[in-house]
Amino acid sequence: MIVILQPHVTRHTPEFQSILHVIAQLHNIEAKVHEVVGAQQTLTEIYLVGDTASVDSEILRNTPGVERVVRISREYRILGRHHDDLRAGGFDYNGIRFGQDNLNVFAGLCAVNTRDDVELMMRACRDHHLQCTRMGAYKPRTNPYSFQGHGADCLPYVFELAGKYGIRVIAMEVTHEKHVDEINQALATAGEPTGIMLQIGTRNTQNFELLKAVGRQNKFPVLLKRGFGITLEESLNAAEYLASEGNSRVVFGLRGMKTNMGDPHRNFVDFAHIPVLKRLTRMPVCIDPSHSVGSRESAPDGIMDAIHVTAQGVIAGANMILVDFHPHPECALVDGPQALQLAELPYFLEDVAISRKAYEQRVALAASYACTPP
Repeated sequence: MIVILQPHVTRHTPEFQSILHVIAQLHNIEAKVHEVVGAQQTLTEIYLVGDTASVDSEILRNTPGVERVVRISREYRILGRHHDDLRAGGFDYNGIRFGQDNLNVFAGLCAVNTRDDVELMMRACRDHHLQCTRMGAYKPRTNPYSFQGHGADCLPYVFELAGKYGIRVIAMEVTHEKHVDEINQALATAGEPTGIMLQIGTRNTQNFELLKAVGRQNKFPVLLKRGFGITLEESLNAAEYLASEGNSRVVFGLRGMKTNMGDPHRNFVDFAHIPVLKRLTRMPVCIDPSHSVGSRESAPDGIMDAIHVTAQGVIAGANMILVDFHPHPECALVDGPQALQLAELPYFLEDVAISRKAYEQRVALAASYACTPP
């Protein structure tokens, strides 16, 4: 059960203490306070854990300072969208809005290889009015002999160049709690020139201790990729691990499912789940066309498969695109064959703009029919 407080009620107002007093009278109930930080205000919610089925919701609903009471319908209670909960989902971070109603493009290097390539990539982002990128410093690999990333060694120049070219947010995967500390220290040393969205990769979706550790820190938002061999429900519960530890600024990433039914693509593209995720949760939804398709193959119409599936995701309402670009794909240390070239960035962005416009027109059409009497 969730007790949603009125906008003016915070931890520091008298009504808050009165509400806690009412909750304290309930038997076998534990209260956890959670704050939802929005663009204009911070809303306070109290999550009731325990025997909530026996709780008379009217008692709470009639308590001064309570806006409404929502009974939990899903296991992912913090990130889930329950019953008539139609609030816009999302958060703001370092000047960038991440919500279910907008779109951000993270074009960048799957793995950092050289300072020069990092600079070329960030300059291209700036020149095409992008404020976000991806930069892989830590790379979990299936083969223990494959390149594992430069790690902390590359962070100083990555952050320096991000500041130089006005990059506000870098998506960066972590595979261990110590990586968060290394990123935090390197950012502080560099003077906080940019922001980081920590990325939990598909192999670590059920690394529960890592999820708890990343969830306990509140400085960085998190991009959680769906596990490539588990159900959507299981991946959503993995996201809830982050939120249950205190960090609800989570973006859910679709990157394809591991199955031969997706051949010849690298993975089976799962972008049809975008509207499902928006219906079930308040999380913004990211698509990763590069790792879904895994190649630069084109259809007879001249459009690459990766760009086709990007359009499919955007037209279905995706809120973030994580896509591999590289100044020299033939020299990439990781996933070069699937990376788009810098010269293709303006074409990619224009195609995305076409798809986004089509999505917005579809939303407007749906709204117009919803207002039309039967």
